[in-house]
Amino acid sequence: MRYSKELKDYELLDMANGEKLERWGDYILIRPDPQIVWKDKTNPNLWGKAHARYIRSSTGGGHWEKLRKMNDSWSIRYKNLTFNLKPMGFKHTGLFPEQSVNWDYMIEKISKEVKKGREVKVLNLFAYTGGATVACAYAGASVCHVDSSQGMTNWAKENLASSGLRERPVRFLVDDVIKFVKREIRRGNKYECIIMDPPSYGRGKNGEVWSIEKNIYELIELCSSLLSDDAMFMMINTYTGGLSGTIISNVVRHAIKDRKMDISFDEIGLKQKNSNEFLPCGITTICEF
Repeated sequence: MRYSKELKDYELLDMANGEKLERWGDYILIRPDPQIVWKDKTNPNLWGKAHARYIRSSTGGGHWEKLRKMNDSWSIRYKNLTFNLKPMGFKHTGLFPEQSVNWDYMIEKISKEVKKGREVKVLNLFAYTGGATVACAYAGASVCHVDSSQGMTNWAKENLASSGLRERPVRFLVDDVIKFVKREIRRGNKYECIIMDPPSYGRGKNGEVWSIEKNIYELIELCSSLLSDDAMFMMINTYTGGLSGTIISNVVRHAIKDRKMDISFDEIGLKQKNSNEFLPCGITTICEF
């Protein structure tokens, strides 16, 4: 499993009974996670210090229950990057800290080429609140950020500004990913790096339906036409249990037939503080060209 050893403002404090106890900067939150099927708490005394808990509803969705006084929004840092957080309606905070190990990969790869004087263009699809966008902009790339939600895109703009990168060349677009990629192909645009973080299921801004099982092959095949002649990498994050890294690797090999590439995949996750236990948080497949 790949995980960051350099998270300072985030800590996974404990896991038990289908919930995880996490510190996000000054606040401690309890959130559900169906993977946590064991009952024993490692640090039972810490659970009483939580500021809020997300309670699932039996009819779907859920709500946050505040247990202590806390702000409605706040910020945390990862190295030189700053991200704005707030508890959302579906248990999220606006950031996936496990992705920090991928931000490190992007920053290392891109900054190395930028220092050589090379222009690096990045396409970030299903870009959410812009963790990868901020990381790539920090490394010196120009970034095209695409997400179907105006609210998430506005949030990404705030994260870019909070990290002191407002003036970096980032283009934000609210659009359906597949429709946008098809237009980019017609326009003849090319990118050195493509990042995608597709949900299992979703809807575009005009009601377009996305299903990862039905659409992932088409998307990767289309994206192969957007890779520049000297492309660096394509990164694919997946969370759907039925689509293993092996399956995504097979999809890539079938969808991108005209390039030599090295494909690797691994779980990414979080290490519990003062423990040897890990929480898996999806699979990242990386194709290096």
